[in-house]
Amino acid sequence: MTAYVTDAKGVRWTLPRPVAWRLEYTSGVPCDSFWLRCVWDGNNTARPEDWVSFSAEYQGERVFTGVVDECEVSVTARGRLLEVSGRGMAALLLDNEALGQDYQIATQKDIVRDHVRPYGISVASGAALRAVPQFSVATGSSEWSVIYEFARYYGGVAPRFDREGRLVLTGWEDKGELVVDGNAPLISLVRRDRRYGVLSQVLVRDRWSGAVETLDNGEFSAAGGRARRIITMPAKSSYKDMRYSGQFQLDKSASEWKRMELTLGRPFCAWPGELVTVSRGEPGWDGRYRVAEVVVEMDEAGSRSRMELAPPDFTV
Repeated sequence: MTAYVTDAKGVRWTLPRPVAWRLEYTSGVPCDSFWLRCVWDGNNTARPEDWVSFSAEYQGERVFTGVVDECEVSVTARGRLLEVSGRGMAALLLDNEALGQDYQIATQKDIVRDHVRPYGISVASGAALRAVPQFSVATGSSEWSVIYEFARYYGGVAPRFDREGRLVLTGWEDKGELVVDGNAPLISLVRRDRRYGVLSQVLVRDRWSGAVETLDNGEFSAAGGRARRIITMPAKSSYKDMRYSGQFQLDKSASEWKRMELTLGRPFCAWPGELVTVSRGEPGWDGRYRVAEVVVEMDEAGSRSRMELAPPDFTV
């Protein structure tokens, strides 16, 4: 892997070949992150304290774009070492507070202009979110929360960033599929069932009319789950809005109920959102999954990819 950093003046530096690195990719929040360590020659004229952005390439392909959060130079028995860490481009939206305002009709163009472009972030092609009437940005909201609310709650699309550092406002594209069978370089395969946080029932109440709608997670209830939440909707909520909000809360709570952790002995096996078919003859384990998170790392033990697999229709 080749890593690059850029300072505030736009000067780009190529870092020495890393002796260890870790790239973490998610489906949105927490945002992507990176860490690397390399040998740092004391005669190097670069100033790590000036670096603001980071990118990495592997076999000629961009595999990470982000911002630098921390640099550290240390003198050890192994010589002088440099460590650089940071986050993906979503960090710029998470770190900045939005100006509270009300839109009579908020379009995708409006939201991108006011809450994305000011931070030098571009949007990947293909996005076509519908306009939202009476859209409000609450004072104190992060820019990320504005994008998430506009895209997820109203457009049904979970925003995320790609490896080029572009904001993606489209759904998953099922192109290709990783098959993990007996020939795969498997290091480990772990299945996890986590009941904590999963909701069995949501009551959605309209504060003005007093109407209450009940939504149930029948599968979790049948498995003995009992966890209820009550949501009070704001004024002028339509029945569709009520049902969507309640169902969304159920689906979101169940997103980490059933997960599989897969580790393969090679880097960059799959990316978040891609499909994976596990076919190893393990009863109850084989099936089709979607990648929720990926950690790709290299150290003295070699390179590997650790993937968090979720059901194909999991909610971000």
